[in-house]
Amino acid sequence: MQLADHFNEFLRTTVNLGQVKLDLLDTRVEAIYRALKADEEIGSLVLGKIPQGSWAHRTIIDPVGGTEFDADVMLLMAENPDWSQSPKTYIEEVYAALHRHSIYKDMPHSRKCRCVRLVYSNSMHVDIVPYVVLVDGREVIVNRDEDTWENTNSQGFTTWMRIQDQIAQGNLRKVIRLMKFLRDHKGSFTGTRSVILTTLLGNQVHAYKKFSDPGYYRDVPTALLHIVADLDTYLQANEIKPSVADPSGSGLTFDHRWEQNTYSYFRDRIHKHAAEIHDAYHAEDKDTSLRLWQDLFGPEFKAPVAATSGSKFPAAATTVTAVARPGRAG
Repeated sequence: MQLADHFNEFLRTTVNLGQVKLDLLDTRVEAIYRALKADEEIGSLVLGKIPQGSWAHRTIIDPVGGTEFDADVMLLMAENPDWSQSPKTYIEEVYAALHRHSIYKDMPHSRKCRCVRLVYSNSMHVDIVPYVVLVDGREVIVNRDEDTWENTNSQGFTTWMRIQDQIAQGNLRKVIRLMKFLRDHKGSFTGTRSVILTTLLGNQVHAYKKFSDPGYYRDVPTALLHIVADLDTYLQANEIKPSVADPSGSGLTFDHRWEQNTYSYFRDRIHKHAAEIHDAYHAEDKDTSLRLWQDLFGPEFKAPVAATSGSKFPAAATTVTAVARPGRAG
């Protein structure tokens, strides 16, 4: 059985990142932005910020066991001709600005390949991704390991996600969160990065599916059944790891984000989950269906106790500083 009310309750109480944490994230990102904007060395280069990744896509979930969650933010910076021969300077200078700050200098912060990471103890970490629009019009982020620019179009990814979710009648994002829950909380297909999981699930959503079946994505369990089954069909037809293109149209792929052995494990796990979802969805007896859904998602999957007001997940991620420019965190 579908048990759509159980899914809505499960998302609200167990899967979704709570509003308190989302508000805290907004507050902390705004504080980081103000600190960098006020820095005497790089402040004049800081032009804006753009939420990125699962935060922007509204696919962020509550972390396992109260561990820290992560969020990406793109830091729009003006091009500095003095740094043109060494793009990694942008990451080095953002790191140095945090190191100069009276508060952030005492917090763990480090330089990654494409970002500067700032860690809040037992809470969250924020990945700050320098993003530049070059004089030739190219939108780029930094690959610090190779000291080069990478083309980017994160607004394109966010737009693609919005379109796919609309086709899926608002249920694609929820399906992605559920599958992330299986990965993170149930230890299934570990090693598969969120950007790959999001892209592969989103790629299965097509408007033509609703021509013969208008209710193909009508609620969460039905969308979950069909999207995962369609993904399973695609994966079973590809024993060798297929190329996963960035749907933003940047021309890049995410192929470097996983190896063949990770893909093979993911392929096997999705095949198993597709069968489990099919059996739970099509069980005619409610008790049997509930048991099968709980076998998959755990005992937290249960009927709502009573009607509640509000939602644990907001209607949209908040962009505190509006910047009408696309970009992509690598």
